[in-house]
Amino acid sequence: MLKIDNINIYEDLTFEKLQAYIIKKYKINNQDIIDFSIAKKSIDARNKNKVHYNYTIYLEVKDENKYPKLSKIIPPKIPEIKKNRQSQYSPIIIGSGPAGLFCALTLVDNGYKPIIIEQGLKVEERQTTIDLYRYKAKINTRCNVQFGEGGAGTFSDGKLTTGISSPYIKEVLNYFYKFGAPKEITYLSHPHIGTDNLIKILKNIRQYIESKGGKYYFNTKFIDFTKNNNLINVICEDKKFITDTLVLAIGHSSRDTIRMLYKRNLKISRKNFAIGLRIEHHQKMINKSQYGTITKLKLPPAEYKLVYHGKNRSCYTFCMCPGGEVIASSSEKESIVTNGMSTFKRDKENANSALLVNVMTSDFANDDPLAGINFQEKLEQQAYILGGSNYNAPVQRVEDFLNNQASTHIGSIIPSYKPGYTLCNLNDILPDFISETLKEGILYFDHKIVGFANKDAILTGVETRSSSPVTINRNEEYMSNIFGIYPCGEGAGYAGGITSAAIDGIKVATKIIEKI
Repeated sequence: MLKIDNINIYEDLTFEKLQAYIIKKYKINNQDIIDFSIAKKSIDARNKNKVHYNYTIYLEVKDENKYPKLSKIIPPKIPEIKKNRQSQYSPIIIGSGPAGLFCALTLVDNGYKPIIIEQGLKVEERQTTIDLYRYKAKINTRCNVQFGEGGAGTFSDGKLTTGISSPYIKEVLNYFYKFGAPKEITYLSHPHIGTDNLIKILKNIRQYIESKGGKYYFNTKFIDFTKNNNLINVICEDKKFITDTLVLAIGHSSRDTIRMLYKRNLKISRKNFAIGLRIEHHQKMINKSQYGTITKLKLPPAEYKLVYHGKNRSCYTFCMCPGGEVIASSSEKESIVTNGMSTFKRDKENANSALLVNVMTSDFANDDPLAGINFQEKLEQQAYILGGSNYNAPVQRVEDFLNNQASTHIGSIIPSYKPGYTLCNLNDILPDFISETLKEGILYFDHKIVGFANKDAILTGVETRSSSPVTINRNEEYMSNIFGIYPCGEGAGYAGGITSAAIDGIKVATKIIEKI
């Protein structure tokens, strides 16, 4: 395989025209080409007068020696799985988010037939319960933005970027492409799927797993387990299962399950996480700041990723949703949780992002391993009260937040949160170290993106579910202190987004298959 990188293109080209341009520029004989593919495509907007695309191309040719000036590469290989598992019992996976799904995919692709237990509904049915919350303030604690087929990532922006380095990244992207995602997700530097595409893709994944012998149980809540030698009795509300392999892909919002596991003596540790608010701007302002006004390229809605390091705390943007909405994401009654959501087109008026401040275990009230969950819950309940105790979200203009005064009106930027919002002073519920660091961060980010501290920008509270506040401990075999139980994914503290959770699911499945 040959690689050509740092190819700067200053116009919108089809794949065919891009290929023709590169073949001509690098004097490649078309007859020599076995395969031509885009490895990476990014936007370089550092110079607003010369915004352009930057490509990396992979090229497979009949004779690499004919092109000595091109770099030779060996693409990363996925480790081979040694199939040692001989058990008569089906592995049981709790949760059908990305960790659970990719664990199941890996198992069925290697000839095993997992059982997937999901407390929520099928993805095509989740929309109804979410709409009841968004438009009628009626929350379903079993099926919502956090719970149901696809997990919390389904009703988000569907971001596939990750901060980890792994040979499995390409495999995850190719899986999504195989099941219906656009081809471009396999090479864009910031790939995303969008909620609208994820709904279709998840249905295709389910049908594939079922066709290979996997079995789903929806609207089935895992409530307890017992051990009988090496066998595990998996207890649900109206069903019982027996297995020797239980995967806990439970998601970061499965608080009742985590509490039950703790009572059953699974080793659980506290971990750092982050909380904050959602901020909204006009997408046109973000586009102008990021791209300038000169380019004629047909660019997607602009993104940003910002970090501020204060004296004692850091503030950063997270899960930025261009052309999206702030969505009601609570999974419990009398609480408010926010997140961001976009469709694939990202064509709404506002851009939104989480503004988060790191929370350390030393901030917790005590040494309880579940203290971080209690910390989250208290803030979510306070947000519910501040919003009017009716599932309206508490909202504040940036100018008023910076001045520590309650907002009395909405300016040029209209909040997108449904079912509604209540003007307030978010400083009243945020811990001082959170609100002060947020203020410092907003003013700092205004130097990076002109207009970030716009007086009418909207802050919506609260964002508390960016990651799990606990780690369910596991050993090098990915097994917990209780034999046969495998903590997996974001809820167990081993991932931070769709791609990394999916990769963890693959790794856990590999350990299960290889275990003698």
